[in-house]
Amino acid sequence: MDNLEIQAKSGSHFKPSVKLDADTGVCEIEGESYLEESSQFYQPIYDWLVEYTKTKKPLLFNFRLSYVNTSSSKHILYILRLLREYGEQGNDMQTNWYIESGDMDTEEDVEDYMIITGLDIKIIKI
Repeated sequence: MDNLEIQAKSGSHFKPSVKLDADTGVCEIEGESYLEESSQFYQPIYDWLVEYTKTKKPLLFNFRLSYVNTSSSKHILYILRLLREYGEQGNDMQTNWYIESGDMDTEEDVEDYMIITGLDIKIIKI
């Protein structure tokens, strides 16, 4: 299984950077997700995760998203539900969401994600 990496263009505030490491199981999405074609962007990430979950190896998913638009949010929810299912199957899985201290909007969004998906997300303030 290959790693998946998507680099945001320099100066872009609309497309997050993605690093999914098949060897270590450490995955990160960082930046802002303000995409009009969010399905095209997030589908390879979701597909990669579906394949990775077949390995039953430990998985650490770090979100470092400071903004997620409505279209992107739907796909983040798909990913979070997949992570919840993976953990519920007894696999070693942890999800963290890094937010800037005082960013109440993002913190509320993450809390909403937890309620909707039933996934325990560790909020880490930086």
